[in-house]
Amino acid sequence: MKRMKPIMAVVCLLGLLASCKEKKNTGDIIVKNVQEEKVPVGTQSMSEFTWDKEIAWMGGTYKLSIHRYPDTSLPQAEDEQGRKYYDNKIQLKITRADGSTFFDRVFAKTDFSEYTNNAFGRTGALLGLAFDHVDGGRLLFGASIGSPDAMSDEYIPMVVAVSSTGSVTITSDNRLDTGGNDQPRDELEAAEAEGM
Repeated sequence: MKRMKPIMAVVCLLGLLASCKEKKNTGDIIVKNVQEEKVPVGTQSMSEFTWDKEIAWMGGTYKLSIHRYPDTSLPQAEDEQGRKYYDNKIQLKITRADGSTFFDRVFAKTDFSEYTNNAFGRTGALLGLAFDHVDGGRLLFGASIGSPDAMSDEYIPMVVAVSSTGSVTITSDNRLDTGGNDQPRDELEAAEAEGM
């Protein structure tokens, strides 16, 4: 029994030394594989879209059609990172209930140059035109010029008013979208104001 204890101690000591043995370095380097963001090559285009809506105006029904499309003949726009985009044109067409055309005009960024004498006016794109509301004898639309990057929220807002005679006036949109005391004008704005 006395011999057993020293042998046991030697076996435990060898086991302990074997477990503390340094692992062999194989020279392998483990690196996390990071996917690089693919940057588009060449000139990009914003998405083309068409929007239609019927409205009651001046005692009748009118159809509003807005069509945005890239135009390769225009000077190119660019985003904050310097990526090039084709600028857009936007056609606004208003037709009467009988199908006859009341108004038909194609807008380009140059139509808004009086209100865009900054970097967006030089390098931005015509982003959009959207119906806002009827104001007596006028149809009011929101227009914007800004960064063509879909992830950007940098733009200059303007108001395009079409009168009952078909004349157009463009002004700067000085209203702040801060959710102040203004009452929502339609169901969508009411839902947005309630957080829906």
